[in-house]
Amino acid sequence: MRIADTSTPVVIFKLFDHCGAGIMRSLGRMGISVYGIDADPWNPGLRSRYCRGRFIRNVEDASPEETIRLLLDVAGKIGGRPILLSNGDRPSLFLADHASEIRDAYLIQTPAAELVRSLSDKRRMYFMAKKYGVPTAETVFPQSRRDVLEFLESGRAAFPMMLKGMNSALLEQRTGLRMIIVRNKQDLIEKYDQLEDPENPNLMLQEYIPGDDNSVWMFNGYFNAQSDCLIGFTGRKLRQYPVYTGMTALGICLENEFVDKTTRNFMKQIGYKGVLDIGYRYDARDGQYKLLDVNPRIGATFRLFVGDDGLDVVRTLYLDLTAQPVPRSNLCVGRKWVVEDKDFISFRNYRKDGKLTFQEWINSFRGVQETAWFAWDDPVPFLIRCWPFLRHLFGWLIKKFKFSAPKVNKASARPQQHRE
Repeated sequence: MRIADTSTPVVIFKLFDHCGAGIMRSLGRMGISVYGIDADPWNPGLRSRYCRGRFIRNVEDASPEETIRLLLDVAGKIGGRPILLSNGDRPSLFLADHASEIRDAYLIQTPAAELVRSLSDKRRMYFMAKKYGVPTAETVFPQSRRDVLEFLESGRAAFPMMLKGMNSALLEQRTGLRMIIVRNKQDLIEKYDQLEDPENPNLMLQEYIPGDDNSVWMFNGYFNAQSDCLIGFTGRKLRQYPVYTGMTALGICLENEFVDKTTRNFMKQIGYKGVLDIGYRYDARDGQYKLLDVNPRIGATFRLFVGDDGLDVVRTLYLDLTAQPVPRSNLCVGRKWVVEDKDFISFRNYRKDGKLTFQEWINSFRGVQETAWFAWDDPVPFLIRCWPFLRHLFGWLIKKFKFSAPKVNKASARPQQHRE
């Protein structure tokens, strides 16, 4: 794929995990100048060969006014009117909230702030889906421990069930978890007490839809200012991290007409614009694909969804915002993408549960066309990601060598003194 006009630079506002490196590579390989803002100078994405400039700032703890000044300062240093991207929940919501204050300095395609909040908040998203006739898992939103106990006494509780954050980013920030499966009443009460903040209720109880990882489907797309879908691909999770409940560790592109059509119609009805990452789960009990999560931003899995001409959602956004035609792109059925470190950890857990053998794991890599971290033309992000493991390995080898080396008898090793 080639982009005719690559003169408009891009700024990535906060680089999360492999997604940040993926954006750098996707645009950088097209000859586009890409810059990154992050607190960590050794963020793998910032060390990509395609990163033209780094701005090391801790935007997480900065005030909105400080962050806006930083963004305006960055735009002034780069020159022109760059495109501004984000790939995390909080930065994406920040850009939606303050788009009017930075729009003169940047090209931005973001949904309205209220729509971002509605889609990011699972309670509001649940009722929105109900309103527009989109199937979704049945959910209860307790506001206290008493509500949980009353729900258990009502006889409506069916186990296992999902205990999730209405605002998953907020829950993860507090506890390190986004969701968990609870298997009985006692388990629910214990986990609820551990994870909930009574002053700011954020947990919900969601129906557990039975099925393995193959039942989880995804849609990845881009919608223009008129909410028309310029690119939209579907695929399926093959493995997750954390196992059973997490993000894609290994994914495959496959056609799903229902997921595709449902998502396009839903987004058109609510007036969505920008990049979208959305998840469904197939419920074999009633034959429906049920909406699970909506991410109104660039998703961590976006590089799974690359068309037969090399088009992905980030490149589509670039073409749209720079008023260049977006070519028609077809789904590469069978294309696989893997997150190396997360998939390795998941494999060990699946194997422990008797769900996956070593040979099945090896065979599953057939068809992998891209990895999240390793790239021949850009190896440094992979090496940085591997550094904690390599440091541990080197430390273990040094320790092993030190303690396994043969001990020397100092007395016998000392040169003998000869007397006349």
